[in-house]
Amino acid sequence: MIRHVSVLTFVDGATDSQIGAIETALATLPARLPQLRAYAFGRDLALADTNAHFAVVADFDDRAGYEAYRDDPEHRRILAELIRPVLASRAAVQYDVS
Repeated sequence: MIRHVSVLTFVDGATDSQIGAIETALATLPARLPQLRAYAFGRDLALADTNAHFAVVADFDDRAGYEAYRDDPEHRRILAELIRPVLASRAAVQYDVS
């Protein structure tokens, strides 16, 4: 199984409404993408000052499942229209979950 983790830091001034729109849009992906075996996302709880602001965790059976998610047109739209306009930085990793 492959796990994808993406950690996002938003620009200063990113609004609650903008982040809410990201959450609403991301919530549509599991129904659209049967390759998603598990999917979770959420805002940081601000327990440490140096934390990022948001995380996404997705599990897939294999590389093809991850690539279907990565390349999905709706996922690409969410990235381009909702996330990138408020994105300061992003870190991601995909790793094998045994």
